[in-house]
Amino acid sequence: MTHPRRRLCRAAAVATALAALLLPAAGGAAVALPHPATTGAPTPPPSPAADDVRDLTPAVRRQIDQAVRRVMKEASVPGVTVGIWTPDKGRYVKSFGVADRSTGEKMRPDLYMRIGSETKTFTVTAVLDLVDEGRIGLDDTIDQYVDGVPNGDRITLRQLAGMRSGLFNYSEDDDFFKALTSDPRREFTPRQLLDYAFRHPVLFPPGEKFSYSNTNLILLGLVVEKISGQTLGDYIQEHIIDPVGLGDTLFPKGAEFPEPHAQGYTNQTATGKIEDSADWNPSWGWAAGAMISTLQDLRVWARTVATGEMPDGERLISIATQKQRLVTPPTPIPGAGYGLGIFNVQGWIGHNGSLPGYESLTVYLPSAETTLVVLLNTDVDHRNEEPSTLFGDAITSIISPDHVFDLPAEPAAR
Repeated sequence: MTHPRRRLCRAAAVATALAALLLPAAGGAAVALPHPATTGAPTPPPSPAADDVRDLTPAVRRQIDQAVRRVMKEASVPGVTVGIWTPDKGRYVKSFGVADRSTGEKMRPDLYMRIGSETKTFTVTAVLDLVDEGRIGLDDTIDQYVDGVPNGDRITLRQLAGMRSGLFNYSEDDDFFKALTSDPRREFTPRQLLDYAFRHPVLFPPGEKFSYSNTNLILLGLVVEKISGQTLGDYIQEHIIDPVGLGDTLFPKGAEFPEPHAQGYTNQTATGKIEDSADWNPSWGWAAGAMISTLQDLRVWARTVATGEMPDGERLISIATQKQRLVTPPTPIPGAGYGLGIFNVQGWIGHNGSLPGYESLTVYLPSAETTLVVLLNTDVDHRNEEPSTLFGDAITSIISPDHVFDLPAEPAAR
């Protein structure tokens, strides 16, 4: 079993025509999204009227239902929500299992969820926005913005965003793990997180190879704050969330978690026993993993982050900068490349997320203009694999057999 300290750092990665999967409205009822059931419930962003015209065929829906239930059983997943949207508005939106084991409350598509490392796509987008404004350059070195970084005069912002800095991942530090699990409601500052990382020697010269590290994103978050004069959360709200229309996405200031939300179940604890982590403080993830969102917002974000284009057709990121973002050199993970805060796994572009108690997968397949979002309320591994990856593999084997999200299991911890 993967050591919890290793699991805290992880985020694994992330053109077949799909018209045959669709039927006209007469062939089957559309999956209706529930209306928010409580005051303050998230409101999905508006979608075209054609969104409700047709659905995936009953036969394909049954295949997906069976695949999801199989993974849930194998991996002991309490609850999961799956959203699939295809080019001509065929879709599949369905929740399974429970959001709260203690009450038996059902999982629902409208719940807020913690999205872990999907936060990286927002932080790097903020950096790219500053690049487009001409306020920073991707080949600037980090020492121009943050003091005390090992190899800081050689590590570029591009290398930080592309996970090629060589800096040690603070969430693999033993003392960090002890501090977090002894008091998961404590608040960490970005500088405290960097201190855990910088006590370790660099792993390799900048740019030499790929090594996934949350430390990179903490540094990029500090760059955004230094140049903008705003907190990272405020900058992301003003320059990304609001323009894109993600009304139910937020960068929390502390442990707040809007209602309604799912409870989260994790074994990333001091004892290794499973606990409910819904009220834990995500500050330890900050620019690398603290954000919260919903299924419908992530549907919109999936295409936006993969194309640089907002739902209204305007550019969030310029074509030239987005082109640089999508250069995804190979990683040690077969079939997976990593660009600037974004994975390309067998053609699926996006990111996954893992935070104690929660996992997510938000990806977009440009060749088929198809979006897949998976949200679940556990991060407990199954045979050394993340449940979100198991769902991604099972679902894409059905909807895009030529593009299967098939990440291998992570090697056992050292």
